[in-house]
Amino acid sequence: MMEQSLTAADTDDRETLADRIYRDIKSAILEGRIAADEPLSENQLAADAGASRTPLRVALSRLEQEGVIKRLANGTLTVRAVTVEQLLHIVQLRRLLEGAVAARAAERTHQIGALHPALAAIRPVMQAYGDGADTAFDEFWRQDDAFHSAVAEAAGLTLWPVMLAELRETARRCTITRTHDRFTDQAREHLAVIAAVEAGDADGAKAAMEAHFASVRARFLDWLARP
Repeated sequence: MMEQSLTAADTDDRETLADRIYRDIKSAILEGRIAADEPLSENQLAADAGASRTPLRVALSRLEQEGVIKRLANGTLTVRAVTVEQLLHIVQLRRLLEGAVAARAAERTHQIGALHPALAAIRPVMQAYGDGADTAFDEFWRQDDAFHSAVAEAAGLTLWPVMLAELRETARRCTITRTHDRFTDQAREHLAVIAAVEAGDADGAKAAMEAHFASVRARFLDWLARP
């Protein structure tokens, strides 16, 4: 019985450590500290994590299953690149889906008679950026995530935030998403969506969200056109 209990405890510890390693590696990839197509050294990753190969391989297997990393024919693991074409497809998909989500959020706001607390909380943050406040890419990305998640909450949706998180994580791995360091326009576009949702204007909220993603696409294409 003693041996069985220790084994179960060891398994729990190993799973917890694997989860931590998974989060750390994924954060490094999403934040650009590990570049696309960069080979991953298990020895170095294990040393950085202060862990053995067993929990590391559990974490790497999870990332491979999610399509974040891939294994080459020679067995080398690398970060899977996200192409510009894939990024633009994601932007178009989100334009269609999130326009509908914003419309639903406005309808529910009209029914309830008050702006959802999550949108009310993110509005002053976006107002500061809209007024020209400066910030680093990763910080704005977190606030951008909070905005889009808040629209989903206001719409009363439960499955969409999970799908949205996956799409955003994939888009974030495309290198051109990190080319912007000023976020005034994006923040003002967010504010337009919040204003339409607060007014209970479903058509206006949908149009504002679709206009936001049209602008996102235009900004990426503008970057690609630069010499």
